[in-house]
Amino acid sequence: MDKYISSIFEEMKEVQNRFVMESMPVLIAIATEITQCFEKGGKLLICGNGGSAADAQHIAAEFVNRFKMERPPLPAIAITTDTSIITSIGNDYEFNDIFLKQVSALGNENDILWGISTSGNSENVVRALREADRLKIRIIGFTGRDGGKMKGLCDILFQSPTDNTPRIQEIHIAAAHIICQLVDEMMFGKFA
Repeated sequence: MDKYISSIFEEMKEVQNRFVMESMPVLIAIATEITQCFEKGGKLLICGNGGSAADAQHIAAEFVNRFKMERPPLPAIAITTDTSIITSIGNDYEFNDIFLKQVSALGNENDILWGISTSGNSENVVRALREADRLKIRIIGFTGRDGGKMKGLCDILFQSPTDNTPRIQEIHIAAAHIICQLVDEMMFGKFA
């Protein structure tokens, strides 16, 4: 078992090293886009399924409450959290519309939709991205290595440098934390 655990950590280190080497420009671009969104009075709408839904909630909390520094709350909504909305849309229409309808109801031109899907193929996320595009909402995507269907739908796409779902999810939350910290610093700290 020790060797098995060690091999997991070795894989994690390898993926993290690729992440560091390949990702700096896209992380800066995403943080810049979010900063501009907030400065224009826009908000983040964040969505995903399963672990990506949990990441959406985690990211929204970092912006609304705080990340590391004391600063004013920033407007971010995880559209994965309202069970009444999700179940009514799923029941009355279909599950693939649960994010689309929320983007349609809540999204404005100065906003950003941040879609998260390890495969890049989650149909409810893809439909939400298409709705955001129709509404002229900027789109950030987080996917795995090949990007899936999301690849051609995002203004900025972060692709985790692996196809292994647990490693994708670990990189996604690391990338999100870096983005949160960069936005804080761009708005209120070192880079303001």
